[in-house]
Amino acid sequence: MAQKRNRKKATSTQPKTPRFTFSKQNKIILGSLGMLLSVALCIAFISFFFTWQQDQSLLSEFSDRNALAENWLNKFGASVSYFFIYKGFGLAAFIFIYLFFLTGLHWFIGLDKKKLANRWVWGILAIIWFSILFGFFAAKAPLLGGIVGYEMNDFLQDYIGKIGIILLLLFGFIVFAVKKLQVTPEKVGSQVAGIRESMKRDFHKAQREAVANKTEKDEKEEEPLIPPTGSDTPSPFEIALENREKQTKTSDFSRIDKTSDVDIENSFEIKIAEGEDDEDIPEPTLKTAPEEHKTDDDIRIEVEKIEEEKEATEILSDKLVKDFGEFDPKLELGKYQYPPLDLLNDHGGQSGITINQEELEENKNRIVETLKHYKIDISQIKATIGPTVTLYEIVPQAGVRISKIKNLEDDIALSLAALGIRIIAPIPGKGTIGIEVPNKNPTTVSMRSVIASTRFQNAEMELPIALGKNISNETFVVDLAKMPHLLMAGATGQGKSVGLNAILTSLLYKKHPAEVKFVLVDPKKVELTLFNKIERHYLAKLPDTEEAIITDNTKVINTLNSLCIEMDNRYELLKDAMVRNIKEYNTKFRARKLNPANGHKFLPYIVLVVDEFADLIMTAGKEVETPIARLAQLARAIGIHLIIATQRPSVNVITGIIKANFPARIAFRVTSKIDSRTILDSQGADQLIGRGDMLYTQGNDLVRLQCAFVDTPEVSKITDFIGSQKAYPDAHLLPEYVGEESGTSLDVNPEERDALFKEAAEVIVIAQQGSASLLQRKLKLGYNRAGRIIDQLEAAGIVGPFEGSKARQVLIPDTYALEQFFNNEQENSRS
Repeated sequence: MAQKRNRKKATSTQPKTPRFTFSKQNKIILGSLGMLLSVALCIAFISFFFTWQQDQSLLSEFSDRNALAENWLNKFGASVSYFFIYKGFGLAAFIFIYLFFLTGLHWFIGLDKKKLANRWVWGILAIIWFSILFGFFAAKAPLLGGIVGYEMNDFLQDYIGKIGIILLLLFGFIVFAVKKLQVTPEKVGSQVAGIRESMKRDFHKAQREAVANKTEKDEKEEEPLIPPTGSDTPSPFEIALENREKQTKTSDFSRIDKTSDVDIENSFEIKIAEGEDDEDIPEPTLKTAPEEHKTDDDIRIEVEKIEEEKEATEILSDKLVKDFGEFDPKLELGKYQYPPLDLLNDHGGQSGITINQEELEENKNRIVETLKHYKIDISQIKATIGPTVTLYEIVPQAGVRISKIKNLEDDIALSLAALGIRIIAPIPGKGTIGIEVPNKNPTTVSMRSVIASTRFQNAEMELPIALGKNISNETFVVDLAKMPHLLMAGATGQGKSVGLNAILTSLLYKKHPAEVKFVLVDPKKVELTLFNKIERHYLAKLPDTEEAIITDNTKVINTLNSLCIEMDNRYELLKDAMVRNIKEYNTKFRARKLNPANGHKFLPYIVLVVDEFADLIMTAGKEVETPIARLAQLARAIGIHLIIATQRPSVNVITGIIKANFPARIAFRVTSKIDSRTILDSQGADQLIGRGDMLYTQGNDLVRLQCAFVDTPEVSKITDFIGSQKAYPDAHLLPEYVGEESGTSLDVNPEERDALFKEAAEVIVIAQQGSASLLQRKLKLGYNRAGRIIDQLEAAGIVGPFEGSKARQVLIPDTYALEQFFNNEQENSRS
């Protein structure tokens, strides 16, 4: 025990060494770190005011290395700025930069610790004071005062009110001025006195100059006021002039002897005279100038008021944009993630095209040999290898007719033993003739390689679609918004459904759910069912319908008519907004120049996809063709685009009205040249090799493409990924449409009847045939109006109920009975 006590005493007597010691090198390192940190904060804070809106969605993804922020210091700058400025003290956070720099400078060169601590205390107080100040005067701008300034203002207003906050801020300013600036009442008084003295001297100097000028004018203009000769009494005017001359001789008014009564009276008369001079003498000149100036100001103010009334909405929108930023339709699903590329398979397309030199040389020799048999010489030939087809470009010698080479299409195909030889004579934009020969080992173009291409990723288009790769193995990207509608045709099993999936996949990878909606029509009931999983993200449907993907033909008719109503509604919005298309409208709405209280809203693009159009035409006929034709003619400007696919592109399916409004067309392999001419207005689709080989045209030249292949499991993965994320409460709802096939008794009120009701009743009674088509022919009406009149006739009891394909029964036998019917109605209405 004694030894332990001795050890404790020994240890207690030893001097204690400090744990943390900083050498000069460490202080230099810490000081440079502090100063560089202040520079980094300055850069991040400045950048935050330009990029904070774009970086809002990345604040929760700090650990994601693939996420990139717009801040100049990337995610670090965005997070630190968001903490100090938005969540902290607003503009007052810039004082932290000064404090951090001073701290670093202290470690670097060694400043006084007391001064550093003093500056930190005053810096923190200044931060709080400025935060409360900015939060009080800019409550709607959180970046100025920050959340701290806003909350402190809110707390203080509950207890002391706005006047109390102003007094508190004033007190804080006084404390700072007294303690730091050494301001005292004596100093303030002396400063104010000095300012008053200088202003007084300037005023007296100006007054003396004005008096001297007025004296000269008075002598010239006031000669009639001099009394007649012989009068000894001086006039007040003369006394004033004499006193002015005395004052101008002296340097200061204070030199007047105020003990003399005469002097006091004279000085008083001088003041009176000065007032009379200001009011009476210069009256003719002084009145005209201010009136002209006032008139100019009034005109200017009136013009400004008129301009303000005209630009009231623009000023309000600029203020809203300044306070809240542009409207972002993506904020409701702000954390939505686009599907990654890993969901798509490679299919061997990433490795590129394998070049078979033997096949190229063999085909080239056979083409040259076949043409020589028919005495056609070639000066040059070259090959362009594509994924499924190789293009051989030949330059014939002078004097060879193009038609002669074109007629040898079957002979060249026989010599090459190849299927689907296609001759392009000449190639547009080139002085060559092209011969397309299918490859023996075609390469599959995967959807992954097309989506990952820079051409698609950097496409600045409204609705970009990656269709596949062309004959030069380049990704082919088009804009659906500029097509504006797409017609697809091809025989069974040639790739139409895969092409539709490729189009939809392209839009899913590029567009946010707030920007585009799909209306999917699938009469086969099996092709588009996978997209049910993204119903609340991307699909649009009629109200009170269970499934968004339409498989029933009657629902298709209602949906198409509903889209026509949506089209008319959107045109009304464009008319009110005074814009011409949906892009200008959405740009104006994002800039907050349109008032949602007037019915304005952000308009997403709507893409109608019909998988088998021929089936709809066969079952519904004109009821489908009419709204399709209306949408094709008018809907492009308001963002409704149609994609129609069919197996049999015959004339009764693809009518002239539809073809005229579908300039963009895709033709997969068809069975006859007639079908090729129906879809493309030219031959070539019958010479394709199938399996995604297609021809695309947008009204100009034909482009041969290999459609990108996306398999059903890949589509399922994409829809599962999107469907698992947060969605809207329901699918995008289209306007409600009530069919007019069956009669209703809703229109009973005679005041709501059509203007042609009586004429229509006479036509029906004379013909004894109750049908809408009869009214259309006789009265030259549209189908919708004729159907409404038939419903009104049924409600009035003139025709019977709807009986399917039969005409309605006419309940009034002749025109005399009809007149009696109308007379009875009038008497009943009067009574």
